[in-house]
Amino acid sequence: MGKPTGFMEYDREDTPSRDPKERVKDWDEFHEHQTEEKLKEQGARCMDCGVPFCQTGEEKDGKTMGCPIHNLIPEWNDLVYNDKWKEALHRLHKTNNFPEFTGRACPAPCEGSCVLGIIEPPVAIKSIEQAIIDKGFEEGWVKPNPPENRTDKKIAIVGSGPAGLAAADQLNKAGHNVTVYERHDKIGGLLMYGIPNQKLEKSVVQRRVDLLADEGINFITNTEIGTDLHATKLTKNYDAVILAGGATNPRDLEIEGRNLDGIHFAMEFLHANVESLLDSNHDDGNYISAKDKDVIVIGGGDTGTDCVSTSLRHGCKNLTQFEILPKPPDSRSEDNPWPEWPNVYKVDYGQEEAKARFGDDPRQYQVMTKKFVGDGEGNVKELHTVEIEWVTNDDGRKVPKEIEGTEKVWEADLVLLAMGFLGPENPVLEQLKVDRDDRTNANAEHGDYHTNVDGVFAAGDMRRGQSLLVWAINEGRGAARECDRYLMGATELP
Repeated sequence: MGKPTGFMEYDREDTPSRDPKERVKDWDEFHEHQTEEKLKEQGARCMDCGVPFCQTGEEKDGKTMGCPIHNLIPEWNDLVYNDKWKEALHRLHKTNNFPEFTGRACPAPCEGSCVLGIIEPPVAIKSIEQAIIDKGFEEGWVKPNPPENRTDKKIAIVGSGPAGLAAADQLNKAGHNVTVYERHDKIGGLLMYGIPNQKLEKSVVQRRVDLLADEGINFITNTEIGTDLHATKLTKNYDAVILAGGATNPRDLEIEGRNLDGIHFAMEFLHANVESLLDSNHDDGNYISAKDKDVIVIGGGDTGTDCVSTSLRHGCKNLTQFEILPKPPDSRSEDNPWPEWPNVYKVDYGQEEAKARFGDDPRQYQVMTKKFVGDGEGNVKELHTVEIEWVTNDDGRKVPKEIEGTEKVWEADLVLLAMGFLGPENPVLEQLKVDRDDRTNANAEHGDYHTNVDGVFAAGDMRRGQSLLVWAINEGRGAARECDRYLMGATELP
């Protein structure tokens, strides 16, 4: 490494964020840019650790260890320290098609597996990653690079989220003719409409989409495969098909009062907000507004955090977030050792903003919603909850047990359900007769990606279930590799 003692000389410094009281007044990205000098110091903290667990990308008991796309993290950390930014960009693009997305919206499992993280705060990998790609665009180093030669193979990709775009990028590099179908009016899937603007500005997404189009990828929007176009048309008109439509079937909360107005799935809320913001800066009113409302978000993951942040920007009156799991510990527990992702208490950007506005973290832990109650006119008025504890049943599984005497009533004008997703929607898989696994996902082995239907591959959340952005890119690249092998008999794609 360029600075073998850097980890002893410099402390971790994250990318600075704008004041939470000020940033909730707009829809710009909440984070700022670190200076190059500070970034060089952060790169210097990367140790000559021998085995860089940060880039392993393994899974154990459903937990991710290291970067699933195997980013060459020590290499580009060292290059940044030595002021070789263009070389760092080249190494970054070796493994990551879209570092401007992961540098903003990935939870950074690489940092959870950083060797320095055993004894000190880990290297600020995510900050350096974003800085490299942003500088690459600013300096004009990132340019369209269409393939010199084209094959006669045609490939259809269903879904333009991170898995679909990664597959499209790789197959286009191999010279194939790639068409991506998207049911919405803009390309990007979750990147465009699922992640709020304050976390990932849509100009950043559109910039990459425009680049891919300039390199020869054909994008078709406003076309839902399985509804607007029968899925079998793809297998007839293309040499191969990759299904990357995501896991968009939300988990519901089927309790008394669920049919009341004012109760919405999180993605319904987030999608409408971004679409109206992009179309009219919210002037058209075609979104679910939290303004002057008592908002309750049910679900404690990233999507719940995005709902919290978006509600604050609307100007909600009050806000509470329910989490059914216990509050995480402040440090790793014995059953969560390094290099696993650390399941510890953290205050994300949305909770930080809520704390600045209302004085405290909005999350309430180990709370179960029992029923919704209306106002007599069909609108939700309140929630009834009970606190729970987690106990081990006769089968050895942890199950919730209600605690008597902890019942509570909460006022609510708007309830957002952010409890995750159950799998992909049905039409495409049914029309193509693709086998499902026991979680209703498209059945295809990781590393192979070929479904039971000849020439049809599946990748991303549609195959593995709800997961991380980096796993979607991993699977899109892998499906592209196996699709190329299927079409050509061999492949040079990584």
